[in-house]
Amino acid sequence: MKGFQIFCCFILISVSISAQNNSAISESKAEQLKLNEEFSNPETTILEPEDFEKFAGLEFYPIEEKFIVTAKFVRTPNEKPFLMPTTTSRTPEYVKYGEAHFNIDGKDFVLNLFKNVMPYDEPGYEDYLFLPFTDLTSGNGSYGGGRYVDLRIPEGNSIVIDFNKAYNPYCAYSARYSCPIPPKENDLLIRIEAGVKDFGKH
Repeated sequence: MKGFQIFCCFILISVSISAQNNSAISESKAEQLKLNEEFSNPETTILEPEDFEKFAGLEFYPIEEKFIVTAKFVRTPNEKPFLMPTTTSRTPEYVKYGEAHFNIDGKDFVLNLFKNVMPYDEPGYEDYLFLPFTDLTSGNGSYGGGRYVDLRIPEGNSIVIDFNKAYNPYCAYSARYSCPIPPKENDLLIRIEAGVKDFGKH
């Protein structure tokens, strides 16, 4: 009887994990569709006119479960604000808010998470965290200037990073924009084959 109960618990846990994974994958797909809709809409696109005319959709890496990681979140409350370099002379002020510690393919990684010192104009972004990063696909499959992932401040000591939602800075599409440059400490020595691929010429 005890063995049967353990078996039932194992089945329930497996079903729960599978449901969570399916939900995360569906969410990743929805985000990619939303991004393509924004780029395809003449009212919301950031593409240059000549690129918009022939735009057929952004290219994405296949969605991979292993690139949806639950990281240990370590708050870093004593950090001093700093001016983050960008692709122009603009230097927005950020503060390191915490660290995300995680494992992919048996390798341990750490990424710094940042918060803009200036409050966001748009309501609902009060708990927004900025994650810029580069990896071994940067310049070799994905945009050479790195990519970003949007996150929210977690309530506990873990945070989910879905690299399938990684997107390019606006500079990947047009030189008209000023984009934060991912810091060297956020360079991952692994190919993150997830999220948006390189757009091409920018």
